[in-house]
Amino acid sequence: MTDEIILQVRGLKKYYGREENQVRALDGIDLDIERGRFTAIVGTSGSGKTTLLNMLGGLDRPSEGSVRVAGTDLGELDREQLAIFRRKQIGFVFQNYNLLPDLSVWENMIFPIALDGRRPDMPFVTQMIELFGLKKKLACFPDNLSGGQRQRVAIARALASKPSILLADEPTGNLDSKTAEDVVGMLKMTGRVFSQTIVMITHNLEIARSADRVIHMEDGKILN
Repeated sequence: MTDEIILQVRGLKKYYGREENQVRALDGIDLDIERGRFTAIVGTSGSGKTTLLNMLGGLDRPSEGSVRVAGTDLGELDREQLAIFRRKQIGFVFQNYNLLPDLSVWENMIFPIALDGRRPDMPFVTQMIELFGLKKKLACFPDNLSGGQRQRVAIARALASKPSILLADEPTGNLDSKTAEDVVGMLKMTGRVFSQTIVMITHNLEIARSADRVIHMEDGKILN
């Protein structure tokens, strides 16, 4: 019995410019990601890994090819449909946290859910708060948190809507080595406890080795 494919990419290309000035940021990517797996994508600056993550999350449109998340072809959705799909099905964790400074930890966590007029699954969110050690920080604002605590909140926010897939863009890039290890450990724990599918991009091979699978990129192509 084969594992379920939650993310499927076929013939993905992203070109910028024309003729001799053309840049092939993605040059024909085929990729399958299984449900519940923690996958790391590594590559140097300019290898195409961030462009790929943007395509997987529906943040940008490809020049050619398709991305399917949980059976939905992102290319078939209009702008509004895509925004709604992202909020419900795709969780994002960014290097710079992207927390809203005027909202508390709790308000930041449930913000994407509130945008859709939904209520959070309280037993699930409570379990997540306990797991991430955020119970005493719910009334705090981002400026009063350390970098590691902010990233914990960002991960919790990404998970709160129970997405099909979580995309992490250099989530340890602004953290010291010890805190970075803690955050990656938290991502691994998230995958194990919640059976969450995670795709993380990083330039740090040591960080990447914590994942179940490591994919190497260079010049807009997957090498392995």
